[in-house]
Amino acid sequence: MTLILSGCERTELERSDGILVNWDDYRGRWVLVNYWAEWCKPCLEEIPELNHLDKAPDITVLGVNFDGIEGQALEELGHRMGIEFTMLGRDPAPEFGWKMPMALPATFVVGPNGKLVETLFGPQTEDDIRTLIGNR
Repeated sequence: MTLILSGCERTELERSDGILVNWDDYRGRWVLVNYWAEWCKPCLEEIPELNHLDKAPDITVLGVNFDGIEGQALEELGHRMGIEFTMLGRDPAPEFGWKMPMALPATFVVGPNGKLVETLFGPQTEDDIRTLIGNR
């Protein structure tokens, strides 16, 4: 017997600390899913901007390490790099049907309705993001 729960499935994301979070908990806010790597200089440059954006009440930033670093090693790397926003332990792209970016940094901008609005490449600033979401 097969049980189909279409429309009832919950998408859970795993944070770098192993805690699962429900994707639906982010509804009503803009979500920036940012792909970064330690060796990517523009990624390092945008970290302070992303940290600041993550503190806004209408925006959540979720970081994904491009090199697939996980667990305690990812936690330590994020700390060394000054990342204050939530880091995900696994790439959520397969869950959402997104293609892994081929250039870094890459930021997937998801609207308050949970739908992908735009994919941005290169370092982002708060002004860039505010302009984009303010025009939606």
